[in-house]
Amino acid sequence: MQDESVRFKITQMIDTGSNVTLALSEDVELEAVSQQQMMLEAVDRAIADKEVKEQIKPILEALLRSQPQTVVRSYAPTTIQVSMPKRRYEKMGSPRVGERMLVEIKKAP
Repeated sequence: MQDESVRFKITQMIDTGSNVTLALSEDVELEAVSQQQMMLEAVDRAIADKEVKEQIKPILEALLRSQPQTVVRSYAPTTIQVSMPKRRYEKMGSPRVGERMLVEIKKAP
């Protein structure tokens, strides 16, 4: 089994006075990719003949421009919500929204 440390970004903090709840979202940076871009890349990989590519690509680009843009995100980040006593939160350095935390995730023996 593999241990994994994951970086999370604090997206929300609720302080009730005696307890603190942190909402964490996995800290991954994604580049938005359009369906059109994915289709063009697929055609580019599928057709080996450079001359055929040069003839098809402008036609395909024109057809795809007329379609609505759909942005695709290919990764669903992990989210965690943690509640703890305020004293423990303060011992961690009182992290704020936008700051990053390292969380170790592993199966207990």
